[in-house]
Amino acid sequence: MIAGFARKRRVIAGVLALAALLSGCAAPRGGRGGSTELGSALAPVAPVEVAVLALNDFHGHLEPPRQSVGMPDGQGSTAQVPAGGAAWLASALDALRARHAHTLTVAAGDMISASPLASSLFLDEPAVEVLSRIGLDYAAVGNHEFDRGTRELLRMQAGGCEKLTLREPCQLERFGGARFQYLAASTRTAAGAPLFPASAIRTFGTGVRQVKVGVIGLTLKGTPTLVNPAGIADLTFADEADTINAEVPRLKAQGADAVIVLIHQGGRAAGLPDPNGCTGFDGEILPILGRLAPEISGAVDLVVSGHTHADYVCELPTADPARPVLLTSAGQYGKELTEITLTIDPALHRVTARRARNLIVQSQPFTSARGPVVRSALVPQYTPRGDIAAYVQRYVDAAEVFATRPVGKLAGPAARGEGGMGGPLGNLIADAQLFATRSVGAQMALMNPFGIRAALVPASDGTVTFGDIYLAQPFGGALITQTMTGAEIKAVLEQGFDDVGPDQALAPSAGFAYRIDRRQPVGSRVISITLGGKRLDPAATYRVTMNAFLAMGGDGFTVFTAGHDALTGPLDIEALEALLRSAPRLAVPMEPRVTVSAARE
Repeated sequence: MIAGFARKRRVIAGVLALAALLSGCAAPRGGRGGSTELGSALAPVAPVEVAVLALNDFHGHLEPPRQSVGMPDGQGSTAQVPAGGAAWLASALDALRARHAHTLTVAAGDMISASPLASSLFLDEPAVEVLSRIGLDYAAVGNHEFDRGTRELLRMQAGGCEKLTLREPCQLERFGGARFQYLAASTRTAAGAPLFPASAIRTFGTGVRQVKVGVIGLTLKGTPTLVNPAGIADLTFADEADTINAEVPRLKAQGADAVIVLIHQGGRAAGLPDPNGCTGFDGEILPILGRLAPEISGAVDLVVSGHTHADYVCELPTADPARPVLLTSAGQYGKELTEITLTIDPALHRVTARRARNLIVQSQPFTSARGPVVRSALVPQYTPRGDIAAYVQRYVDAAEVFATRPVGKLAGPAARGEGGMGGPLGNLIADAQLFATRSVGAQMALMNPFGIRAALVPASDGTVTFGDIYLAQPFGGALITQTMTGAEIKAVLEQGFDDVGPDQALAPSAGFAYRIDRRQPVGSRVISITLGGKRLDPAATYRVTMNAFLAMGGDGFTVFTAGHDALTGPLDIEALEALLRSAPRLAVPMEPRVTVSAARE
């Protein structure tokens, strides 16, 4: 079908060339999208620019997340820029839209769930409303959109106050639903139909300068391993590449001049922080793009990605050397926006040029686990948009009684790790889980590093609030303590370094330590495991605590499902609060418990 479109374009070009020779002759009116005189039809048709404004992995961060974005400072070092917050994001979008006649605002999934209290306490209704108010047009469905189950996600789109979870909906106002459209080409119901529309087309311009932009949205095939399977039992998740290969011809048949793919899958660039870098890029998105049919990869003009919370702008090779694929991602939490400009030839019905850049949504300074982060003159400073700020504040005020409640004191900040490591905060969380489950025989606890969302930074007097610990650990999963053999424990640690997805070193509780040598073959990279200073016995059994997500095989740690004699304990956040209350001023466990002796190539 794509080849047919190429033939059609050659015929159109030939007709225009012949018409140029007959410029003195009369001709009937007519043109795409409206009527025009022959003289204007024969004149060169100016290209049409469409700006695509993209974000991903917002996760309900209505307020600035107290995080920064690293960027080159022009002096050979890295500057950290405070960024994020819905009101600042709204102003940044307004500024970008003012620069372009035609804009389309899109998102690549995980816009809700794993959210701070001001959104999470209210089932992410305020996050959906904010995204609607700032002008989001289309969003792919990420894995976290399914955290509360299929029916609750459908409510996010359609609105209403039906109670489908333990928490009450519509606490502050009636929820009207998203005014943007979710797209889910690869997510199928039991009847075989897409859960949401697979794609959409947006038209820009009029007459001979009318162009159509097609948008496909899809989530990652591995979603069932990332959420509670009971909530999505009625759904199937098709292969991403197969879905794109099938959907692009449908959009072309409907007249799409440009095709955008929104996909909740991604990768990471290597090297120093650079929002627009692509050096050493790797990730699960690559094999998906590599399996696009040659005629399809040449027809995809832009891929907006997410899931990894990384930022990058890449031109990646495809089967057609003349048509590399433009791949972008805007980090996380609304700290960045990607501005992509597509130049479309309305006569040839194709994109003739494109450019992209990630822009930092600079907001207010804050104090991180490593010290103050101040505003930077390297990027624009945005003023928070008043209406969005007022709306957000309404929900922040409603959540304040929960957020400001003191839960204990820390002797210093607990930073989360980088590169798939749990860091001091991972140690602290694992210690809390062991502390909360020793009474049921737990001997160790293991915490997934990607379940840690923000550093734990106490106030100047050491006070830590419930809002602080919720920001660090927002999932609210129950703790599971079960029996596993030493061999099974080794196998689950190996899964963190099996070259399937990014490295993940499960953070262990005090007294448990292990070493990884990435130079060894997959399955043999855990070269040492000790508990209480003694080597772990492969044949012996141990009581191990983890969160319910891991117990179900989440984040790819499927060996956890082999455990038995499982007991359900308190919520993970309750365990962390209990540990903080156990000492007047709790020390942060800084010692390295996991050693990785060689980096991944």
